[in-house]
Parts: sequence; C-alpha cells; structure tokens
Amino acid sequence: MLKILGPATSSDAFCDGLSRRNFLQVGGLGTGLSLSGLLAAEAAQGKRPSAKSVIFIYLVGGPPHQDMFDLKPEAPAGIRGEFNPIATNVPGIEIGEHLPRLAQMMDKFTIIRSICDAQPEHNAFQSYTGRNQRLPMPVGGWPTPGAVASKLLGPLHPSVPPYVSLCYTCTHGPYNEPSPGFLGVPHSPFRPLGPGRADLVLNGITHDRLGDRALLRKSLDRFRREADTTGMMDGHDAFTRQALGVLTSSRLANALDISQESEATRARYGKGNTKVMIDGNGAPRVPQSFLSARRLIEAGARIVTVNYSKWDWHGASYGTIFNRQREDHPVLDKALTALMEDLEQRGPLEDPLVGVWGEFGRTPKINKGVGRDHWPRVSFALLGGGSSNHGQVIGATDRQAGEPVARPVKFSELFATLYNHLGLDVSTATVDDFQGRPHYLVADGSAPIRELL
Repeated sequence: MLKILGPATSSDAFCDGLSRRNFLQVGGLGTGLSLSGLLAAEAAQGKRPSAKSVIFIYLVGGPPHQDMFDLKPEAPAGIRGEFNPIATNVPGIEIGEHLPRLAQMMDKFTIIRSICDAQPEHNAFQSYTGRNQRLPMPVGGWPTPGAVASKLLGPLHPSVPPYVSLCYTCTHGPYNEPSPGFLGVPHSPFRPLGPGRADLVLNGITHDRLGDRALLRKSLDRFRREADTTGMMDGHDAFTRQALGVLTSSRLANALDISQESEATRARYGKGNTKVMIDGNGAPRVPQSFLSARRLIEAGARIVTVNYSKWDWHGASYGTIFNRQREDHPVLDKALTALMEDLEQRGPLEDPLVGVWGEFGRTPKINKGVGRDHWPRVSFALLGGGSSNHGQVIGATDRQAGEPVARPVKFSELFATLYNHLGLDVSTATVDDFQGRPHYLVADGSAPIRELL
C-alpha cells in the first residue's frame, strides 16, 4: 500500500508531526515489493513510448439500450417504452429524448448497437477485460487493459501512474473492477478513492482531502527540503529517487484536485453525492469523476477507469424504469458531453479514447413492475474520441431491440480497439502468465472494429 502520510513517532517525525518513515513507506503490497522495486522491474521490461490514452466508464448494472441508443418507436407499447427518439447532428441517427446534448455531438461518437456475447449475470469482469468470466482462465485470472498497458507501455510521466482507477467500491462484489490478473500487484491501478484496499492507494487520503492543497504542498515541500539537506536523495539508487519523485511531486495531487478548475467548468460536468449508492449496491452517481478522469489523462495517465451510477432497473420498489431514467439520463448526458467538449478543446481529440458500456442490456418486454430485466443477448457500447471514424452506428437489432440482426460485435472486438488505440498490435502482442506462458491480449483472434479505423 502506498503511504504518503502517517502517524509520527518520536524523533522520526517532521516538525509538522509527519513521520519520515511512514512518509517513505511504499510497501505493504502483499509481495514485499517497494515502489522503487516496482519501477526497477518495469524498466527491465523495456517500454515503448506512446501518448495515447483511454477513459473507460462502466455503467454499473446493465443500462437499457432500447431507451437510450436503440429506440424502437414502432414496437408495441409493452416494448417501446415511454420515450421518443430525437434527431442528432448526424442525419439518420436518432437517440433517446433525454440525451439532447449527446444528440448535438453525435458526430464525435460511435454507437454500437449489437454487442452480442454478454454474460447473463451481474459481473463487471467482461466489461473491464473483454473476457468471458465463465470460461477457463490462467492462474491469477485475465488482466485488465490498464494492467496490460502498465506492463507493456509503462508510465507516460514519471510522477503519474499509468493506470488509475476512480471506481467506487460496490457492496455487490462482482460489480467491482477486477484485479490485474496474472500480471500481479505491480500493475494494479492507483486508487485514490479506495482506502483500505490491498492495492496502490493513497492511504488515509480521501478525494476531498486531496483538495487541501495548502496542507499537501506544505508536507511535500518540507519532505523534499529535508531529504535534500540530509543527502537522503543522493544516497538512493535511481529507482528509489524515481519513487521519491512520485511521492513528492504535486502533479498527481494537482490532477485530482478539481477545485483548480473554474466554477463554470465544474458546473458543466454537474455534481453528485459520493456517499449515496442509488440502490445500495451500485456506484454513486458522481459526474465530477469524469472531470477528474480528464485531468488525470492530461497529467499523464494512460488508462483511467470510472464506475458510474446504478442501471439495474427492474422497477417496482425502486420506482419505474422510466422515472429513474428521467432522473439519470440528463446527468450522464451533461457529464459525458462536457468531457468530450473539454477533450476536443484542450488538446487533440485523437489522443484520448472514451468508452462507455455496461455488462448487458435490458429485456425488450417491460415487466409488471414497469422495469426491464436482464438481457445478455444484445447491448450497446458508446465510443468517442481516439481519432476514430465517428458519427456512425455499427450494428442493428430487430424491431424489438432483442436480437442483433446486422454486424454483431463481441466484447473482444471492443478491447482490441482499445489496445489498437494504445499502439498495441493484438495480432502479435502478448503477456506472460505466472508459468511464463504467453497470451494474446484478446480472445478469439479478434481484431479492432474495422469501421472505426
């Protein structure tokens, strides 16, 4: 566990009460490896420079495709639902009426309406890895793209981890982001929102506390000054100095401090409550995570993951699916378009690729509780940025949005597209498991989605 601040003991403390020993502690990963050791291991692997990046937004619980991006206004009343399609800025493409901002930016996005191989269970594994969790896997499990990028590409900036997770912990365990699999702890995500987790976290530092720039800068500056005075920095090898550079750099903390953005910018994204789980076991509805993700990408992260809200809408006790969507769709609409606007205005849009999807779709038929149930036969994905050929729809479903009838797309193709954007050739690139056996990055020999190239 990465510790930046800790309790002071006797003469080992700085004058502000911080412990030098705890300030430097970068162990506790369950492997005995220090951050400097991890950096040394990464250097031995030989990294290839690439400035491409990915933001993945996981819609927890399975969003309703037929009420968002694949409306069927001609279907019977018990299927089509209460919403109407609206035109977008791309002729011929229509989406749900409660996504008006996305409609005016559809030329920046691609809708995939035909994801065909989702698994019939609330499990985030496939959404985060592209792999079927029901099939045999190597010891340790399949790695996430963030872990793969950490392994094969390394950091873009020495003070920023290549893989950062902004995912909140869900009480339903399978909703949570999977481990780095057989790539192991050295390639775990850095998790500023996950205190207590056995991975790379800022121990004892909450997202809000990172906003206390005065305290954090004062502590880091004092440590850096003390280390330089005592010759501590000179006494360590290059990898230890790099590790200390991560700890003493303000770059990561600055990226996580969204208060540095103007009030107008923060308002464009919207605001949610980090402590309110919509149905008790999903993720909170926190659109400001999208802003944090953009800032982390700008700071040098390669992959940032976000889990957002709760989309498992069966109706009944939680209210009708349509009432819930009237509440949630506009918030997502606002945050996602603000993210894309910023990415376009602040830098070349071809650098970050944004992907949005859940674990499966929802039933065509509306149930007695005025909700939609689980439907793995077809679901959607939304892609934006990444210098792709956007402003299009890939795939199609039948008149009830229940089955793909044109261009079925597998999860493995989505992930091949992500890897391709990062500069990794899925036809040749491999990662070794614990037994030293190489594995391709995606299953089934899948290739990047050709329509996007």
